[in-house]
Amino acid sequence: MRATLLVNIGSPEAPTAAAVRPYLRSFLGDPRVMDMPSVPRWLLVNGIIAPFRAPASARKYAEIWTPGGSPLTVHGRALAQALGATYCTRYGRPSIDEALDEHAKSDEIVVVPLYPQYAAATTGSTLDALGQALSRRARVPAIRVVAPFWNHPGFLDAVVAVARPVLDEFRPDAVLFSYHGLPESQVRAACERGPTVGCCEQSTPPFCYRAQCVATTRLLAARLGVEPRTSFQSRLGPARWIGPSTQESLATLPSQGVKRLVVITPSFVADCLETLHEIGVEGAAEFRAHGGEALRVVPCVNSHPAWVAGLSTIIG
Repeated sequence: MRATLLVNIGSPEAPTAAAVRPYLRSFLGDPRVMDMPSVPRWLLVNGIIAPFRAPASARKYAEIWTPGGSPLTVHGRALAQALGATYCTRYGRPSIDEALDEHAKSDEIVVVPLYPQYAAATTGSTLDALGQALSRRARVPAIRVVAPFWNHPGFLDAVVAVARPVLDEFRPDAVLFSYHGLPESQVRAACERGPTVGCCEQSTPPFCYRAQCVATTRLLAARLGVEPRTSFQSRLGPARWIGPSTQESLATLPSQGVKRLVVITPSFVADCLETLHEIGVEGAAEFRAHGGEALRVVPCVNSHPAWVAGLSTIIG
């Protein structure tokens, strides 16, 4: 008997500071996410970030919250239901542990990290949690982990299916492909080619996050017939992050004649705070403040029928 687990990052259980605070502690306390010594990380997360960032984050979550809960959770559950799978999260609930409990009698478990491009902070951390959960069990079934699917037609065609109607209706001057950012140190540590960030743009090593993002843009832009523009969002802290920055791109594009902009976010398979608020609200305001007229964010693939079909082929 085979079970399939769809794993995404997760969300707070409510759009309140009290719920956001433990979520931030769990997420940012992960050494894969903030790769710094444990004591300074603990002090930073628990003494500064979680207490002071939680109220502001909660207000943003409240603006995108749905009657069914966090958009990320709502879409994840809908996708799992359509595929006959189980949705779980790396941080928060339902947890990987709870999902494994639900399928304790399965002979095989297929684990699908819902991150199109590989990063140690997402795929790597999810596999850490999976290993820890399995280490506490006497009965360990056969495990198959689905690889990152940034170049799989099932994913690319689904993004195009969602994006094409938006482009046809909105008729933008340009399209920007925005991905979640990473510190340069994390990209260098994972990429087999060495210390130079950006050296892999003409190829795609299996663990180079930036190269995979650039390649994703190239493949999607060719399908959509648009110019490939890649940027990276969601920076946190003083470390050097991979670029170019989405925020800086939104500020400079109007001066280049781009008044109507569409943003596609292909490192996210489900709409969340980063797509709906960071780009849809804050990013749109940044774009307009610098002379842009209108910004439209393409929805993520969520549980679109094309993504249900595409992910089914990816899982196999």
